[in-house]
Amino acid sequence: MKRAPCSRARGFPLAEWLVEQGIGEERAILVEHGEVRAARLRWPGGLEAGLVADAVLASRASGSGRGTARFADGCEALVDGLPRDAAEGAPIRLRIVRTGISEGGRYKLSQARPTTDSPCPAPGLAALPGARVVHAFPSGLWDEVILDAAHAKCDFAGGSLLIYPTPAMNLIDIDGTLPSAALALAAVPALARAIRRMDLAGSIGIDFPTLAEKADRKAVDAALADALTDWPHERTAMNGFGFVQLVARLEHPSLVALVQQYRAGAFARLLLRQAEQVREPGVLLLTACDEVRQAIRPEWEAELRKRTGRDLRWNEESPLLIDAIAAQAVAP
Repeated sequence: MKRAPCSRARGFPLAEWLVEQGIGEERAILVEHGEVRAARLRWPGGLEAGLVADAVLASRASGSGRGTARFADGCEALVDGLPRDAAEGAPIRLRIVRTGISEGGRYKLSQARPTTDSPCPAPGLAALPGARVVHAFPSGLWDEVILDAAHAKCDFAGGSLLIYPTPAMNLIDIDGTLPSAALALAAVPALARAIRRMDLAGSIGIDFPTLAEKADRKAVDAALADALTDWPHERTAMNGFGFVQLVARLEHPSLVALVQQYRAGAFARLLLRQAEQVREPGVLLLTACDEVRQAIRPEWEAELRKRTGRDLRWNEESPLLIDAIAAQAVAP
């Protein structure tokens, strides 16, 4: 694999991270000239990357540097880099290096490594370099990002990208009406944009159109290298079947992974965000299908009442579609 140069912390010199501290989630967008260059989504709780806490070594294969640890809340994590004298049942302090991820119907445990650092919670998105916490993002920016993640599709002139999270990797399929070489080159800027906006990492497989000419494949490799200059990763050259693999450090689930695996929870949080931003006076009337309504925890409803100072009412005519959510003000 070719190693791409590492980016600076901010990636875009004129961009700024904006953070919303929502109900049940934190959201961040990197905005430059009114456009979202990158995005992050955090659902607090559990064993998140950056958390330092004490645990008990639950299991360890003889002679192996790997094992399983159990934390005070009962959650478990895979541990790497165990010292030789670490014994089963013994206490151990760990740093979470990758949040647990659900993919393709199975759950990958969080990953941890031993540390001597003091215990601390996982950092929030306000810890992003140069981040500024705001009450609300500029109108429309987050809706566009989260709907792309929900549909796992990004359109560009002449084609589209379809994103498929799998247990092995994120697969991106390129489809369109342009000739193969032109389609592959046209997809590159959209790929670079989608990777950052969907917060993709880990192993990413890209299925470009098959390009018979070596010169065409090299042109796409060069364009991809240029488009991803500020994104730390390694990559393969395009093979004869049009396949390229990218590998980047994976610390947390992407937007696509969260929204695709927990659709009801994602739309529940989006509904709460919409309700927070209603400006007209009156009782808040919330509309959602039963699955989304059940995903809203009682403490989230209580927080919404606290933040808005309003009573809540649910629309008794529940829609069938999971994305048919709405929040509006009505007379008491």
